[in-house]
Amino acid sequence: MTDSPAFHLASDEEIRAGRVSDVYFTRTVQILRQRGITRRAKAEVRLKSLPRDWQWGVLAGIEEVAHLLEGRPVDVWAMEEGTVFLPYQPVLVVDGVYLEWAEYETALLGLLCQASGVATKAARCKKAAGERPVVSFGARRMHPAIAPMIERNAFVGGCDGVAVTKSAELIEQDPAGTIPHALVLIFGDTVEALRAFHEVIDPKVRRVALIDTLQDEKFEAIRVAEALGKDLYAVRLDTPSSRRGDFFRLLEEVRWELDYRGFEHVKLIASGGIDEHEIPRLNPLVDAYGVGTAIANAPTLNFALDIMEIEGRPVAKRGKRSGSKQVYRCRACFASVVVPAHRPQERCPCGGPYEALLKPLLRQGRLSRDLPPPRTIREYVLEQLRHVTLDIERREGPRKDY
Repeated sequence: MTDSPAFHLASDEEIRAGRVSDVYFTRTVQILRQRGITRRAKAEVRLKSLPRDWQWGVLAGIEEVAHLLEGRPVDVWAMEEGTVFLPYQPVLVVDGVYLEWAEYETALLGLLCQASGVATKAARCKKAAGERPVVSFGARRMHPAIAPMIERNAFVGGCDGVAVTKSAELIEQDPAGTIPHALVLIFGDTVEALRAFHEVIDPKVRRVALIDTLQDEKFEAIRVAEALGKDLYAVRLDTPSSRRGDFFRLLEEVRWELDYRGFEHVKLIASGGIDEHEIPRLNPLVDAYGVGTAIANAPTLNFALDIMEIEGRPVAKRGKRSGSKQVYRCRACFASVVVPAHRPQERCPCGGPYEALLKPLLRQGRLSRDLPPPRTIREYVLEQLRHVTLDIERREGPRKDY
């Protein structure tokens, strides 16, 4: 046995100490200290482009960035967590002696890139689903240490619930889930497994039957509905692609058989490889979705951090715009613009008032605004989603089983 950690992770203390840093930043700090160079630098974080058919992103990870830089002698401005942003818009600005924050760039970008990717994918799924609930089921696809991070950001992005117990604690909400295939297999029968669940589990937990384990979904749906009657809240179809065929027609058949027998109250939940590209087609039949890998394995957003001022003088690398900037968004039409920070904008061409999106977050390492809880951030995201569109490219090819 060795004394190495059981899991391959950096601790909170190691991250806050700047230990998770690309080595060239460490060497840069060594050089600057050796030469006694203590120039002040201001840098901005922005995104050049979004993945494939995405038109907007949802900013997440700001709370963790605040804790990362808290106590350092730096000033930070940032958009509110949950802000819907566009490419080329600065989402965060850090200002201070470069030596004081150089070794935090790697961790800072990591916190924003993955969290924002998850939140954006969740928002896209929620936008596609409309008023139908979307639950995050994908924690098992990632390292367990980051499951709470993934599901917290899935929730703030718009998901209505999360499956993992620890994640649910983070968002102060009960975890959501049905029964696993394993329970059905161990009992050897869907109805017997459901009856055991009904007898043992707290009545406040909705009774949802998983009906694709052993038999045809149509007949299993009828059996569980007849067994539990009014106590059955929903049936969930997680049918693998090798048995699925046309999923819409399968759901349509189940809905018909339930309604025909007077079980109109039983809802349909769809899961298994679901994402925002399939949700619109299923919406006429499906009452709720379980989305797993699509959210947990969301594309990371490739934010970059670039210096734009040194000692108050505008300067930037080739391909970047120098100088301090501000992002304004119209409260009336939701249009946005990026302008030099010293040229404040009051009114949009439409006549509506502008709101400055980059707001003080840290002042000399001390928090200068409250960090809202996940539920408040989620409400902010959902309000903004009313103002954006979801242009989806239909993707062809074989479906993966999840």
